[in-house]
Amino acid sequence: MSLDTPAAGTPAAGSGASKTLEATPARALGEFIRAHRERLSPQEVGLPPGPRRRTPGLRREEVAQLCAVSPTWYTWIEQGRPVSASADALARIAVALRLSRAERAYLFELAAQRDPAEPDPASAADAPATLLQTVQLVDAPAYVLDRQWTALAWNAHAADLFTGWLDADHDRNLLRFTFTQPLGRELIVGWETRARRLAAEFRADSIRHLNDAPTRALIDSLLAASDEFARFWGSQDVFEREGGRREFNHPRHGHVAYDQITLKPAHREDLKLVVLVRL
Repeated sequence: MSLDTPAAGTPAAGSGASKTLEATPARALGEFIRAHRERLSPQEVGLPPGPRRRTPGLRREEVAQLCAVSPTWYTWIEQGRPVSASADALARIAVALRLSRAERAYLFELAAQRDPAEPDPASAADAPATLLQTVQLVDAPAYVLDRQWTALAWNAHAADLFTGWLDADHDRNLLRFTFTQPLGRELIVGWETRARRLAAEFRADSIRHLNDAPTRALIDSLLAASDEFARFWGSQDVFEREGGRREFNHPRHGHVAYDQITLKPAHREDLKLVVLVRL
C-alpha cells in the first residue's frame, strides 16, 4: 500500500480498537514513536512555535509534514493500527524525530524492518570458548555477559569488586543485581542515574530477541519485582551501551573509580566483554 492510504479493512477512527492491541508489535511501535514525538519542540526541527499547545512536543500533523506522509497514516501508526510501514518511511520518521543511532535501530526492530542505512549483518559464529577464557588474562575486573546480561565468566578482580553479584553464590544477572538486591544499591554510586541508564541500554540491546522466552521472562520478573525498573522501562528511553566512569562504594576498599570498556566479539554481538580499568 502507499504511504498515504491506510490498509484495507483497518477500523475507522473512533470505532474502539481492541485492548489486545497493547500487546502487539504495532502498538509497541506506536507508543515508542509517540513518546519521542512528544519530546521534540517545534524549534528543534525548524518549525515556528505557533499558538499555545495543549499537548507536549510536536503535533502529529507536523511530524507527518516532516516525513512527507499523510497525517492519517501517521496517526494510525501511532495508534498501533495494522498498517504497513516501509523501511523508507521509517527512515524518514527516524530523521524527523531526531532519533539517536540506538533509538533508530530500536525503531526498525520494532517494525520488523531492516534499516536501509545499515550494512548486512554478519553471519553468526557459535564459538565463545576463547572469549570466556579471555577474562582470566586481564589484570583488571573483567566479565562476559550473555544476551540477558547474565555473567558467563569473570575473573578474581571482578569477583572482588562486585560483592553480592560475582562473589560467592549469587544470581549472576546484572539487572537483577542492580534492581532487586540491596547490595547493588549500596555498591553503585549514583544508583538511580546508573539504573535508569542500564534499563535504557538493555531496551536497545534486547530488541532483537525481545520475544525470546528467557528475555521476556527476565523483563516480566523485573517489572514485577522493581517499581524503579517498571518506571524506567516505561519511559521508552533507548541508549547505546557505552563505557565511561564507574564509581563504587566498596565495603572493603572504600570509594573506588574505574573507566569501563565494553567490547563485542565479531559475529557474536549478543555477547559482551566488559573491562574496568582503575582510575
